[in-house]
Amino acid sequence: MAIVLAFPGQSEFEGARALLASLAAPCRIISPEPAYSKVGIPALVTDSSGHAAILESAPTIICAGWAEYRPAHSRVPQSPPSEFERDIFGQAAIVFFGRCMADETKVRLIAHISGNMEAVFPYINTEMPQACYNRATPCLTFLDEYRMITLYPRRIAVGKTDHLLDSWRVLEKIRCLVNRTWSRRAGIPPCYEMRQKPPALEVYKRLPRTNCRACGELTCMAFAARLWRGEGTPSECPAVSSGEFRHLWPALVEICSGLGIGDQVPSEKEG
Repeated sequence: MAIVLAFPGQSEFEGARALLASLAAPCRIISPEPAYSKVGIPALVTDSSGHAAILESAPTIICAGWAEYRPAHSRVPQSPPSEFERDIFGQAAIVFFGRCMADETKVRLIAHISGNMEAVFPYINTEMPQACYNRATPCLTFLDEYRMITLYPRRIAVGKTDHLLDSWRVLEKIRCLVNRTWSRRAGIPPCYEMRQKPPALEVYKRLPRTNCRACGELTCMAFAARLWRGEGTPSECPAVSSGEFRHLWPALVEICSGLGIGDQVPSEKEG
């Protein structure tokens, strides 16, 4: 199986490429240049042996994550990325990349940015009535087709991208949305209201779906509805908070933050 590996920085990519070359392991580069150069770091496609070698090299080489390689049906556009006089987004780097728990055929990612988007959220909230703005967190959650996107001041979480190129495309789309909205803010009345919520079904997709009843509800769907109404916290699901489905915890907490629901992450989950 071919595997694509993403990296949080250029030096990590260069180190991984050199390692694979020294081992004569299969290696192909996927470049974000030129259109996605502000939101992407080159990635590597290798086989299971190359993947294992890179993972074993940690912490010398840090990998943001991996997924089964799926060839994209499109190519990186050859036009350079848009430039903005007032760029509040900056550069983006993917710090987590892996299989999406809500749909195992898709990819989930987390990217950090060098700028700060917080000030633009009320303006995007005005122009995007389907978005869910949580001023307290602060964060802004919305759907891009079937992709769930949550913006934090310096972080972006995206669920259900198709593959790496689609991930870069979405990040570049967000970069342009943020900067273009900011450039037009004088003509946009800011909106600070939480008018919409992510669908309860999206919460359900981030639960074990075993109907174990440990949360006190008869089904996982009933617990998802309770979370959606703001009447519970993610840690009330022991299967996710401390049990065999702990891998779902980050995705569940993430979507709940978009609902205005916070939760303390126990220390044993960190990392």
